Amino acid sequence: MVKVSKYLSKHLRHQPGRIGITLDCNGWVGVDDLLRAAAAHGFPISPAELAEVVAGNDKQRYTLADGRIRANQGHTVPVDLGLPPVEPPAFLYHGTVGANLARILDEGLRPMSRHHVHLSPDRETATRVGARRGKPVVLSVGSGAMHAAGHVFYRSANGVWLVDHVPASFIRIPG
Repeated sequence: MVKVSKYLSKHLRHQPGRIGITLDCNGWVGVDDLLRAAAAHGFPISPAELAEVVAGNDKQRYTLADGRIRANQGHTVPVDLGLPPVEPPAFLYHGTVGANLARILDEGLRPMSRHHVHLSPDRETATRVGARRGKPVVLSVGSGAMHAAGHVFYRSANGVWLVDHVPASFIRIPG
């Protein structure tokens, strides 16, 4: 299932054209179109496998609805997820590794190749995110103060908080 999830991530977030699918402006593609394209490119996925990956993904990366599928966030291709602005809690968290700290504390958090910076609602989730690349460091983001200063936040279908940029002045290393 991990291989299927990574395949979906690659093609629903980053390279849909690689297998000949086209995401609509909101990131959706028909399930039948996706399954046909995957099979034509040597990676057959059954409808049952697709449903299992979507339901069982620990990060709830995908949404299935009305015969369509999309990734919930993390796109590098242009999409508008249609998420309404939402007032965030006072603090959100970001998991990273020590090698990134100097740059982050100087420049803040930037989306890099993605559309938004991803923030977690709790330290545990941020720790898991940071641990993907080494020993995790969890940063605390003053999201309530950011919102009060005019920064716009969104929450994806799987609870990931999204914002365009986090200025360094709103970041703390919890001690």
